[in-house]
Amino acid sequence: MNDPLAIEEFWRDCRSVLPGLPAASPEAWAFGATPAHADSLLGLVIDGTKTATASSLWDYEYSQDALPERGLLSIILDGRGVPCALIETVSVEVVPFGEVEPSHAFAEGEGDRSLLDWRETHEEYWRKHSENPRGFEPDMPVVCERFRLLHATTEARRAS
Repeated sequence: MNDPLAIEEFWRDCRSVLPGLPAASPEAWAFGATPAHADSLLGLVIDGTKTATASSLWDYEYSQDALPERGLLSIILDGRGVPCALIETVSVEVVPFGEVEPSHAFAEGEGDRSLLDWRETHEEYWRKHSENPRGFEPDMPVVCERFRLLHATTEARRAS
């Protein structure tokens, strides 16, 4: 449901506001598994609450996607597939599920921001939405990514 023309227009806007960005637009994707979840998480990014995310390493391996790296740019879409924000990855660490730090859970900005809430929410998410057949395991490897918001549309800022 991504509109390539809207993504290119958003990227042109980013490049006009942030000189020095590459000519080619980065990958565009949405947080979460549903449109409502995508919108909710995008709002947390826009208002500065969410500065981290976590993914299943097994999902990356299953889909044969490259892991994020420091400096990676990503266009974040809302629940309708509209480009709304540009983020830059600032760090990536792969750790077992049980070793995710409380500071990472807090940086994800969801729920009450506690590690207990993070564990419950992410276990449920990976049990329901994993791309890989292994789903969730208590010792599964988790890709803990920190990022910073570089740019957001005026409409996205108003909506958050």
